[in-house]
Amino acid sequence: MTELFAYTDGACSGNPGPGGWGALLIARNGETVLKERELKGGEADTTNNRMELLAAINALEALERSSAITLVTDSAYVKNGVESWIHGWKRNGWKTSNKKPVKNVDLWQRLDEARLRHDVTWEWIKGHAGHPENERADELARAGMEPFKPSRSEQ
Repeated sequence: MTELFAYTDGACSGNPGPGGWGALLIARNGETVLKERELKGGEADTTNNRMELLAAINALEALERSSAITLVTDSAYVKNGVESWIHGWKRNGWKTSNKKPVKNVDLWQRLDEARLRHDVTWEWIKGHAGHPENERADELARAGMEPFKPSRSEQ
């Protein structure tokens, strides 16, 4: 049986600063990798949390049809937000429990829409702990950030 996985990560040079996101999509049958797809992108002035969100969003939006997928992130912000906090935010008109606007609401709304098209299992793993797919997602995020980092002559 084929299983889909998305390993996602975000990176920022300064927070805020230039940032990148990366996603590694893998289709597996047991231990056999059937297909891999790498995604990456970035922005000139952003935060790490925004890049973590964009990694998950782009992974889910890249799926052409409704799918069961395990999304693996090293961001507690993304996992806690999508599994716990988002329900209250939606109920409160995208306000926090102390009535303040939700930070990154544009991306949370986009992630909410993207996740509802799929059957997503969310997994958190410790970042920078030698997990091969997470390390590849981190490399993609750093590559996505590279075009937005100032060159040495601009610094």
